[in-house]
Amino acid sequence: MTKRRPSRATSTEVDLEGVRRALLAWFRRGHRDMPWRKTRDPYAIWVSEIMLQQTRVETVRTYYERWMARLPTVRSLAEAPLDEVLSLWSGLGYYARARNLKAAAEVLVAKDGGVFPRDPARIGELPGIGPYTAGAISSIAFDLPEPILDGNVARILSRIFLVDAPAEAASTKAALWTLARSLVPARGAGDFNQAMMELGATVCVPRDPACLTCPVAAQCKARAAGRQVELPRKKQKRATPTVAQLALLVRAGERVLLARRPARGLWGGLWEPPCLPMEEEADPRAAARSRYGVKLLDVSALQTFTHELTHRRYLFQALTARSAPVVSLRDESGAYEELRWFSPKELGGLGLSAWASRLLDAKNDAPLRRARNERR
Repeated sequence: MTKRRPSRATSTEVDLEGVRRALLAWFRRGHRDMPWRKTRDPYAIWVSEIMLQQTRVETVRTYYERWMARLPTVRSLAEAPLDEVLSLWSGLGYYARARNLKAAAEVLVAKDGGVFPRDPARIGELPGIGPYTAGAISSIAFDLPEPILDGNVARILSRIFLVDAPAEAASTKAALWTLARSLVPARGAGDFNQAMMELGATVCVPRDPACLTCPVAAQCKARAAGRQVELPRKKQKRATPTVAQLALLVRAGERVLLARRPARGLWGGLWEPPCLPMEEEADPRAAARSRYGVKLLDVSALQTFTHELTHRRYLFQALTARSAPVVSLRDESGAYEELRWFSPKELGGLGLSAWASRLLDAKNDAPLRRARNERR
């Protein structure tokens, strides 16, 4: 009879102190140079952690440095116009993160005088801050023994403790949080949590983990069982739906027509060329007239392009057109809060979704490209 393999090691079966010592020593010997690792300012750490959610470090570095140069304090963020905030964020995606940063800054100014609180529970009450971010800020800025758990940390814990269950499952997450809390040291929690982040990003990676150079390989139960590559187990992915739309790149002279998304929802508060459902392709002139009050002239189709999101895929057929003079724009579709004409100079300060930036940069004339590039 084949002996059943254990599905999970308990914290008592792993040398927790050995993991702590090895990981802290490894991190302190050397790690990636990042601007947010040179400060203990909770505001700066907060901004970096929000930017790093679902975004690569290489991408975040430039955005972070530009953001901190323009909005260096909680108060400066609270007082900044939303369009400026979204403009600084434009291209990072998941724009609710930027709106929540501003909303949280406004709360901190109104209730805390612009001073970032030390209490992890109070930090966790701020808009857009979940348990992971609260733990990261508390440990890195204030050296409080608060755990963290994101995808990288969940992968490390799943391997060290041989957690043979999908990390996304609620019961597994609860167990992983317990293990994370058991590991975080009373002192040096900030370095320890950053070491976990570093290990997951550079050594204990999803595919082909570099176990030979891993500082905690001796304590890893998955490696001992030869199962490090298959853990953590993944849920079966659902098919990604495709949303097909017509994107209207309409000009009146040098001005371009843009529409603003509602504050809540996908690309909330950002500007984009107004869109039509793909089924309007047969007669986009009539659809644009009835929905937006715009009379299109000289309509021509550009090459289609796609924009991938986590849970859906957008297929855009871009149409270029001139517009006859329009006295009053409107939106009968309810998809947008506002429609406006913008000059090349005005485009530089707008928050634009990544796909809108891509379309404008690719097809706009020289003045528009210069205005967009000046913002960068």
